Amino acid sequence: MSPVFPMLTVLSMFYYMCLRRRARTATRGEMNSRRAVESNTRALPINVEIVQYAKEVLDFSSHYGSENSMSYTMWNLAGIPNVYPSSGDFTQTAVFRTYGTWWDHCPSARLPFKRTPPTFCSQDYVELAFEEPVYPTAVHILETYHPGAVVRILACSANPYSQNPPAEVRWEILWSEAPAKVNGPQARQFTPCIKQINFPTNLIRLEVNSSLLDYYTELDAVVLHGVKERPVLSLKTSMIDMNDIDEDEDEEKYGCGMDNLNKQLSIVTLREWPTNGYFDKLPYELIQLILSHLTVPDLCRLAQTCKLLYQHCCDPLQYIHLSLQPYWARINDTSLEYLQSRCTLVQWLNLSWTGNRGAISVSGFSRFLKVCGSELVRLELSCGHFLNETCLEVITEMCPNLQELNLSSCDKIPPQAFNHIAKVGSLKRLILYRTKVEQTALLSILNFCSELQHLSLGSCVMIEDYDLIASMMGAKCKKLRSLDLWRCKNITESGIAELASGCQLLEELDLGWCPTLQSSTGCFANLARKLPNLQKLFLTANRSVCDTDIEELAANCTHLRQLDILGTRMVSPASLRKLLESCKDLSLLDVSFCSQIDNRVVLELNANFPNVFIKKSFTQ
Repeated sequence: MSPVFPMLTVLSMFYYMCLRRRARTATRGEMNSRRAVESNTRALPINVEIVQYAKEVLDFSSHYGSENSMSYTMWNLAGIPNVYPSSGDFTQTAVFRTYGTWWDHCPSARLPFKRTPPTFCSQDYVELAFEEPVYPTAVHILETYHPGAVVRILACSANPYSQNPPAEVRWEILWSEAPAKVNGPQARQFTPCIKQINFPTNLIRLEVNSSLLDYYTELDAVVLHGVKERPVLSLKTSMIDMNDIDEDEDEEKYGCGMDNLNKQLSIVTLREWPTNGYFDKLPYELIQLILSHLTVPDLCRLAQTCKLLYQHCCDPLQYIHLSLQPYWARINDTSLEYLQSRCTLVQWLNLSWTGNRGAISVSGFSRFLKVCGSELVRLELSCGHFLNETCLEVITEMCPNLQELNLSSCDKIPPQAFNHIAKVGSLKRLILYRTKVEQTALLSILNFCSELQHLSLGSCVMIEDYDLIASMMGAKCKKLRSLDLWRCKNITESGIAELASGCQLLEELDLGWCPTLQSSTGCFANLARKLPNLQKLFLTANRSVCDTDIEELAANCTHLRQLDILGTRMVSPASLRKLLESCKDLSLLDVSFCSQIDNRVVLELNANFPNVFIKKSFTQ
């Protein structure tokens, strides 16, 4: 037989596997749900079911509320319901920071990573601890406003209250589905059919995607049902439906993590054919292009087929842009060690959500960056709780070309560690949302990183004088295009004046929940006159915003696309009409809780300006 045929057979089989997996993706949640229902019906009644609410919120990626308050924070998910079964916008619920696709259409939006598997669509998460470890039989999520954001529920084998850390931490998906549009914002109890797992758990993780929602989703409580002893299945389970053998079984076969793939590669014998058949006639670049459509796990599996494809799958050019966030539960030190030789040319690296609970050590992260950091331009480390001062020092030393650094919700990094960031003078984007950065370190960063174009300081509560920070921005950061000062507690009209005078290229400014700004000082009107390029302006919950401010925006900021004036009492329908007539590109206008803007006015504006999403929230 010609050697052409074995090579074609290998590629054909792999191609068939990919098509088969993709064809099942749309119904995978349905299949898991069906299997879970069957498992629940087969379980023998040997245990009494335990029902418990979350005892504690352990971790989360973002929330709408303040770090020093309970309103709209994830901490509201602990304990019994506060609101349910009522519907509406209530401060006693848990609310994530974003919703819809508005954040993808503003100047600060980041380009997505290639090779993200279509089954991974999570944008935010929250982890909840319960008192008793149980084998889950049901999970109830009480949603009180704009439900439908939850896309994945996971269980962890680690007991957060155990004194002895486990040798291995396993995560199992109980339920998963693609985002779906839910009709209406009314409250509901969401109880998806979950699959049975083989270990007890008291740590549940919810992952959400709010892109299809018309407003912020609000969660009130989570209820875990389970039994103390593992349910015994009836003898009828001996018959296995072959259609049930899907990716879950594939994952068991290949192991739970990339480190298992590494072990397989170390023992596999790759056959080398005398010729490579038609592959010898294909340009190297064309084969590389074909393989660039595979996910990282698929590349690892394909590399085990033969030496030719191993060479292609291990080519560093396949890993220029690498996102490991979709595989956060699998990534550990061994995974990074295994990927080192392939990532010597990596430019974009996403390690967000990875490494927690000891999966990645400081030494493992440092070793990886020392080999793979020289070409890095973009580094995403959101919610990386393994990070410490040593890690930031290694980043600044090993990544001389770094332009984008995301440390969002890395709340375990000590304040003094942020001083190291000032050494990276090439930075153009820096995200410090919900970190412990202090004023001295931030002033140093602003002084030495004059190329900054995008800066997020939302919910940074340890900064004492935001006026001083704003003054430094105005003096040093002339290229700034987007600035997030969400829930900044002490900036005044003085700081805003310095900022507007020095950063006139600003296209996006978030001053939501900044209570010390008052329209009577002329600060908002001054912003409108000084920043004609504004496309997004959030003045959320500032009750002093008035008609004069809206009219100044209409006259000077004609490129405005998104405006949030939630909570103001001083804006009339007449000024909003002027704004809508002047700003032809406006797509989002949030007038929730604006006392002069009732539902009748919203209906009239929607009829006259159908291209604008005008949001009016309510409370029942």
